[in-house]
Amino acid sequence: MQSKSTHLFIISSPSGGGKTTLCREVRQHFPDMLYSVSYTTRKPRKGEQDGVDYYFIDKIEFKTRIDSGRWAEWAQVHGSYYGTDSRFLDEGLIAGHDILLDLDVQGTRQLLKRYSQCVAIFIRPPSLEALQRRLEARGSDSAQAIAVRLRNAEKEIAQQNLYHHVIVNDQLSVAISELISTIEKYCMSQ
Repeated sequence: MQSKSTHLFIISSPSGGGKTTLCREVRQHFPDMLYSVSYTTRKPRKGEQDGVDYYFIDKIEFKTRIDSGRWAEWAQVHGSYYGTDSRFLDEGLIAGHDILLDLDVQGTRQLLKRYSQCVAIFIRPPSLEALQRRLEARGSDSAQAIAVRLRNAEKEIAQQNLYHHVIVNDQLSVAISELISTIEKYCMSQ
């Protein structure tokens, strides 16, 4: 008996590009799809819950897990570490689950090298000006932090050709529909 084909669906976008909202919609549409909760050393934002939004750990623990080879991918972004637990991915794929990941460009590069099941989808803001407005409206970052995020966004957008699909998040409902449709095509082809 041949096992079902499984996929790692990677969603990336610059900070403030809408990937958290889009991932939430995907998870509601595909309730059987596993969601990989990333680990981070950054402090929780208002309303974030440990084990739901991220697993919040300190830098010493994170570096210990680097040394032990625990991460499927990891990166230092905006001064904090982020990583994906390799055991979670490997066990999920072996059990026949599709898995959704919310990753940056660095993490995507690492997973594309490690897993053949990756489907990488880049969520692009309509413009850097629109992205700046979103970051300012979020109210969680200083002007200096927003400037850093915008510089990083330019670099990330320049690497969108790394991805299998690019979706412009100009109108949220359209982006949601396009993302769900893209994922359905892979799930239906099994």
